[in-house]
Amino acid sequence: MENNKKNIDKILELLEERYRGAGTELEHKNPFQLLIATILSAQCTDKQVNKVTPSLFEKYPGPEDFAALEPEELEPHIKSCGFYKTKSRNIVATCKILMEKYNGQVPKDIDTLQRLPGVGRKTANVVASNAFGVDAIAVDTHVFRVSNRLGLANADNVLETEKQLMENIPKNKWRDAHHWIIHHGRQICNARKPKCEICFLSPYCPYYQENIIGKK
Repeated sequence: MENNKKNIDKILELLEERYRGAGTELEHKNPFQLLIATILSAQCTDKQVNKVTPSLFEKYPGPEDFAALEPEELEPHIKSCGFYKTKSRNIVATCKILMEKYNGQVPKDIDTLQRLPGVGRKTANVVASNAFGVDAIAVDTHVFRVSNRLGLANADNVLETEKQLMENIPKNKWRDAHHWIIHHGRQICNARKPKCEICFLSPYCPYYQENIIGKK
């Protein structure tokens, strides 16, 4: 159920109050490191990726280093991130393209980013917004779940969710709101057992009204 504008505005106000300053938890020092870390984070936790990347980037600092590898050489270094064979192929292929077409630089444009192997819309949005300050909303599992529970969107797929969030959230808040929603999903609005009883958004939340209050 999509919420009304008054409630949406209040939810955004409270989210900003609670999670102001929140950012990506993927550790990185430059756009390239963020790109690789985000590719690795697919179906994997940021915490696990952060265990892998320090030694990975120490051994292979830039795209030219990854581009010189065979995927099989990269696999042992990222195995703990899951889907390591596919990710190895994609990372090596992406780095070759970065060297051949973009002088080793990560593109800022979301559409261009999506043409790189292993880079879907979510990854492109994460990189563009966090590395280059592009106004974008990356819809991962947390954002999809939480925004639909809160009525910030009412959609059954990530693309429609992203579209509705872009309509319901002021553009200058897209980048920050993405992080607020993720942090809320990790801390309170969990997938299986949301902590509705301690949630500061429950008075404005359709999920709470229907599934908790409505069933009492």
